[in-house]
Amino acid sequence: MIEISAPLYVGDVVEMRKPHPCGGKQWEIVRVGADIGLVCQTCKRRVLLPRRDFARGVKRFIRRGAATESDA
Repeated sequence: MIEISAPLYVGDVVEMRKPHPCGGKQWEIVRVGADIGLVCQTCKRRVLLPRRDFARGVKRFIRRGAATESDA
């Protein structure tokens, strides 16, 4: 199984390997858990991906969100 070495935070913006049908590749993380909630930065469509699919599809981090006190 592929692991992401960096922790994920709400507010992170990532670039995915495959583009969304609207043409956008940048997604903002809005939910972190067993599933990762993403919002397309181009068309604002919201999707849920299993953590494993997200780990396979992420290419790089564009912007990092702030860590919360409970994560520290």
